[in-house]
Amino acid sequence: MDLCLILRIQARANRLANHRLHGAMGALTDAAFHAPRTSFFPSLAQTLNHILVVDLYYLGALLAEPSHGQIFDQYAAADDLATLAARQRNSDERLIAFCEQLSAERCAAPVAMDRGRGRVQRDQVAHVLMHMFMHQTHHRGQAHAMLSGTVIAPPQLDEFVMPSDAHFRTLDVTALGWDEAQVYPTPR
Repeated sequence: MDLCLILRIQARANRLANHRLHGAMGALTDAAFHAPRTSFFPSLAQTLNHILVVDLYYLGALLAEPSHGQIFDQYAAADDLATLAARQRNSDERLIAFCEQLSAERCAAPVAMDRGRGRVQRDQVAHVLMHMFMHQTHHRGQAHAMLSGTVIAPPQLDEFVMPSDAHFRTLDVTALGWDEAQVYPTPR
């Protein structure tokens, strides 16, 4: 399988997982969204804002945005789920668009990441993307676990990577305006 296709699928899997997670959380009160919980970041609000700000940092680096290194200082955390979900959706869609334009050469291209104090870290596009997806999955899993302590049942988040799981995601794929055949092209 082509690395570019894998990364495109992963970008959409990320979007679908966020869509499901935010949709399930829609019934939470503001107090429950901000309530202290046991995890790396001590609330759902802080965990989801962390996912978003890190996404924005790496997406800015991938897109060679000169100010990406200042994102952590400039980021204003979303105080409510609706705002956070809208901002995450925008970031996810930008990431999908980036991945749709990938080529083998682009996957191997260097990414300069401003780490502050004059330090610039360089890694290949594919490595940065794999790191982003791992980071998202890691912290989204923490949010998923935190939901267990609420009245909301944690949603299934891992049904997008295999084509054979299509029947589990039909409603989500339709809601997101996607076509399974475009996501999983038939091998030639």
